[in-house]
Amino acid sequence: METGNINSSASSNKTQSRFPLQEQFLQKRKSRENLDRFIPNRSAIDFDYAHYMLTEGKKGKENPVPSTPSSQAYRKLLEETFNMNRTRILAFKNKPPTPVEAIPNDIPTSHQAKPAKPRRHIPQTSERTLDAPDLLDDYYLNLLDWGSRNVLSIALGSTVYLWDASDGSTSELVTIDEEMGPVTSVKFAPDGKHIAVGLNNSEVQLWDSTANKLLRTLRGGHVSRVGAMDWNNHILTTGGMDGQIFNNDVRVRSHIVETYRGHHQEVCGLKWSANGQRLASGGNDNLLHIWDSSSTQWLHRLEEHTSAVKALAWCPFQANVLASGGGGSDRCIKLWNTHTGACLNSVDTGSQVCALLWNKNEPELLSSHGFTQNQLTLWKYPSMVKMAELTGHTSRVLYMAQSPYGCTVASAAGDETLRFWNVFGTPQVAKPKPKTAAEPFAHISRIR
Repeated sequence: METGNINSSASSNKTQSRFPLQEQFLQKRKSRENLDRFIPNRSAIDFDYAHYMLTEGKKGKENPVPSTPSSQAYRKLLEETFNMNRTRILAFKNKPPTPVEAIPNDIPTSHQAKPAKPRRHIPQTSERTLDAPDLLDDYYLNLLDWGSRNVLSIALGSTVYLWDASDGSTSELVTIDEEMGPVTSVKFAPDGKHIAVGLNNSEVQLWDSTANKLLRTLRGGHVSRVGAMDWNNHILTTGGMDGQIFNNDVRVRSHIVETYRGHHQEVCGLKWSANGQRLASGGNDNLLHIWDSSSTQWLHRLEEHTSAVKALAWCPFQANVLASGGGGSDRCIKLWNTHTGACLNSVDTGSQVCALLWNKNEPELLSSHGFTQNQLTLWKYPSMVKMAELTGHTSRVLYMAQSPYGCTVASAAGDETLRFWNVFGTPQVAKPKPKTAAEPFAHISRIR
């Protein structure tokens, strides 16, 4: 709490000092532009033209010379060409700046350039903040998830709560007994209805979130807390402090169908690829493993991280690309080609990487961090150029979850708050194709 108060006061002081400077700059700029309307501006006066108007121009009016219509037209053309049809001599405003052409018009172009895409506005503040008392400040746990039915689950101590994003209602799913808890992980099944709850006593409970009903308890695998889980259809993959990874078929009584052995410390990150063919696992042993669904022998053993690997995210538009983030001693986001095991890029973020999420609509990657800024950072892929930093949390942002529509991101931090960010924007809706006239007898099946 003391750290939070210090940070908030520092940010408020920073805000107070920023706005006066901006206003001062604007006032200075305006005062330079607003010249006195009764005093002419010598730098903007054309003295040659003024001399002509006061001498030669006056002679022409006093002693008019007979002229033909053709000479009058020629004279008028000269005045327009050399801007000699002006009536004012004195100037009271600065000359407008001469426009500079970025590309000369005389250079031939093979094709017309496409119009630049308007830059998306990224809100710098959260659009909603909820209290999250008793949220565990533990890097190795996964206590937040957002299901496909637009319901968010969060574990606070020994209780799992459900927050319906459609109407903002909150309900309690379960409170675990003290000797079994606290809750160490939560993960919705793909249907958004069933949810797995990992416990400190090594058990995993499966719940029907719509009926608030316990369906079954998975036992006999792990011997310590279960801090990481992910679904692959009906297979629930669990990782524990014992370093073990199990594939659990929740449809059968003997639920453990496969075991992955490769970590010798706590497994804190698990993520299946979208096609269900590859599994990424990260652990407190600084190791990142890539597993193929057809084998329990690791495909790649990646040792480049120098701290615990918890943050994992598969690229939604390049199936073989994986992003991983390291802990406090590593601070790096690494991009991997999981076909070859090659590291495509590595960026030092300057702080502990707690979670990673891909934008489903644009090539962007969002990361959440710990000390010192406790921020969310948006990166452009594949250049990994920093696009924006979102601040507001006063403690490390341990958990992130993405709405099923992909626009909103929820973040939970050690400051016991749950914040919602509209960081990925609204996806562009494709225009419906024009309806074509129905072909006659289209409803009748044809022979050929």
